[in-house]
Amino acid sequence: MTSNTTAPPAPGPAAAGRSALRGSRPVTLIAMCLGAMITFLQITATVSALTTIQRDLRVDPTTLIWVPSAYTLMVASVVLSAATLGNRYGRKRVFAAGVIAMIVGAAVVAGAPTVAWVIVGQLVAGLGGALILPNSLAILGATFTDPHRRTEVITAWSAASGIGLAIGPLIAGTLLQHHRWHSVYLSTIVLGVITLVVAAVGVAESRPSAARLDVRGLLLGTVAIAAAVYAMIQGGKDGYTSPVVLVAWIAALVSLVGFVLVELRASAPMLDVRLFRSASFSAVMVVAAVSLFGFTGVAILLVLFHERAQALSPLDTGWRMLVLFGAYVLAAFGAGRAIRRTGFKAPIALGLVLGAVASFALATQGPTASFGSRWALFALFGAASGLVVAPATAAALASVVPAQAGMAAGAVNAARQVGSVLGSSLLGTLLTTTMLADLPDRLAAHQVGEPTAAAVRTAVAAGVTGDQPLPDPVRAALAEALTSGVQAGLRVNGIVFLVTAVLTLALVRNRPHQH
Repeated sequence: MTSNTTAPPAPGPAAAGRSALRGSRPVTLIAMCLGAMITFLQITATVSALTTIQRDLRVDPTTLIWVPSAYTLMVASVVLSAATLGNRYGRKRVFAAGVIAMIVGAAVVAGAPTVAWVIVGQLVAGLGGALILPNSLAILGATFTDPHRRTEVITAWSAASGIGLAIGPLIAGTLLQHHRWHSVYLSTIVLGVITLVVAAVGVAESRPSAARLDVRGLLLGTVAIAAAVYAMIQGGKDGYTSPVVLVAWIAALVSLVGFVLVELRASAPMLDVRLFRSASFSAVMVVAAVSLFGFTGVAILLVLFHERAQALSPLDTGWRMLVLFGAYVLAAFGAGRAIRRTGFKAPIALGLVLGAVASFALATQGPTASFGSRWALFALFGAASGLVVAPATAAALASVVPAQAGMAAGAVNAARQVGSVLGSSLLGTLLTTTMLADLPDRLAAHQVGEPTAAAVRTAVAAGVTGDQPLPDPVRAALAEALTSGVQAGLRVNGIVFLVTAVLTLALVRNRPHQH
């Protein structure tokens, strides 16, 4: 079946000659890895600045969840459609448009006077991330046609996202020591400009198809994902049966049904839904979502734990998180090379089990736990996540016929980003609700009188406690309540990882299917 989201087959001699004149393989790899790095740098830079943003703009905890979630919401909603746009108008062109959108979005956030403008900037940057991710992967697929070399390149591309995650807290922490939180987003602008220059110099245009756009599928798919993710995020604030959230659920369901019907009848669908008849492909989509659900969600929980429960600076937090992100990068490289010998199933299942073990172990530690007793668990969770991400991406491409590899890449990217937004929003919401529910008992345990306790509860709900010094009993109660929220999120993540490990062992195909 012809598809307007598929990666192209190996180019013919003429096409290869044109690409050789117009593009360089090493430069292409560098540019696409820089693009992947930007999309994840934006996530951890934002997470590192959350405490300062909340204090400066007086943001209540439930609204604060939208600051990181707005970015991943837009990425999740548009990433599948972005692959179609790249195939229609040129992948390099759409990739460059994504980088420009990232720069513009970061500039909007950098100049934001209110939290509303922060969220607007995050949405614009999210649009850029959505355009970058599938098209960078598709460009690499078109440039590196040897299957083994392509697996290595995909591994490097996946590891680049980990590098973006790792340097985000360090850059943010350094800037926050000397400047206001707005400066954190200058890193995205600078790296975006560098990426544009590198792409302009050494990346060849890739346009496999000039077929008509699947406009109905594009619109319905975008609405379905956006409405579902919005309902999940807003439901944590207003309740999952509130009128607005119910309308979002209905819109998501109707759009999803319409999307499936349209794609089944389309001659060149944006996503061939028949792919989901493969149990292995469907399971890999779940794995892809869960991998970033845990990685993004746990990273946010740990950053908030260090900055709020332990009162560390963003830079000190960044150095601690570097252990997690560094282990992720190393494991991702190792897993990509090990796939040839082990197949997909072993590293994915092992990573999920180890990630669950690390999550449960971290959930046993209190607010006074030293980093010396925790760093090994940070490294374990980072390495576990690295074992999952690269093999899951390769398994998605191996679960379909070669002509549908690009479509599978778009689908796995969409699943990953949906998982990322759910990790940040659902685990973040769980932290907030658990903290608010646990705070009265913690205040009482530390013998904080009712007038003061009521004022503290009101201030925490409004997100304004950071502006004033707090008595030691109040500070201890807040740290313990927040830690209980972090622990709840970690336990939920551990359960999700274990269930997904069982699904992997049962359904994921261990080797590429001989189509």
